[in-house]
Amino acid sequence: MNLKNKTVAVLVEQQYQELEVWYPYYRLKEAGATVWFVGPEAGKSYPSKLGYPAKSDKAAKDVKASDIDGIVIPGGFAPDYFRRDPATIQLVKDVFAQGKVVAAICHGPWLLCSTPALKGKRATCFFAIKDDVINAGGTYVDEETVVDGNVITARKPDDLPAFMTAILKSLGQ
Repeated sequence: MNLKNKTVAVLVEQQYQELEVWYPYYRLKEAGATVWFVGPEAGKSYPSKLGYPAKSDKAAKDVKASDIDGIVIPGGFAPDYFRRDPATIQLVKDVFAQGKVVAAICHGPWLLCSTPALKGKRATCFFAIKDDVINAGGTYVDEETVVDGNVITARKPDDLPAFMTAILKSLGQ
């Protein structure tokens, strides 16, 4: 797949789940996309749950939805921190509103609960936050990966191959 003309943001914050950041990052780069790590601050190094650093290329407040073709929201404990940053929430809202790819895995849909993205959508997530997804207006389903319009969700790191296949397909359309 050739995503040479596509730019995708992968959100980073402290306590992210390693595979859910790095697997999408490298798969997207392999497909030819430009990939930015986007965090609350530009140039800051954010440690994963195990301490592995991801340095942000850009701050969420400096990225416009029109700058990117999609956004990937990893899990771990990072989504709890994403939800504390108004600029990150606004970026996800804007990407969703523009009909661009909004992809969240594991605890990543927690951030979507702070946006209108789940309202009326089928979605999956790590089972511990299914009530949050339901309360945000989503219909929870226990499936490997769910695509509903421009929203793509997955349950856990084991689902990354199917998750990335869905993201790459959606970006390639």
